[in-house]
Amino acid sequence: MEIKVSVEQARVPITIMEVHGNIDSATYEAFKAKANELIRNGARYILVDLTQVPFVSSSGLRVLHNILNELRILQPDARLSEMEIKMQITKGQYKSPHLKLLNLSKETRIAFELSGFYLFIETFSDLQTALAAF
Repeated sequence: MEIKVSVEQARVPITIMEVHGNIDSATYEAFKAKANELIRNGARYILVDLTQVPFVSSSGLRVLHNILNELRILQPDARLSEMEIKMQITKGQYKSPHLKLLNLSKETRIAFELSGFYLFIETFSDLQTALAAF
């Protein structure tokens, strides 16, 4: 797996992680380490570009959830309590302002939907639309 990193300026600076290769039990630790490094170095809004990722396993989904939680802890939503966020997630009314995904493969989209992640992480098929959503 290879990860290319860039930063785009939208309303806020957005760190783009362009991943090449599967995110699975063999690669999730490297993906997590890179995300953690970016967060330590100041990334607060992350777009994960999955254009070149044919498959994301449950290990990869756990890392995405971990990234979401790390970003939420660093920049809590001042408008909502943790309980309100959980209630909105359950109702399908909350989307993370910190983490978004781009170009999921058919297989990844199925896993994403079955896991319920679509309830709180937005996905996009167009880079400019994704950037504008932050």
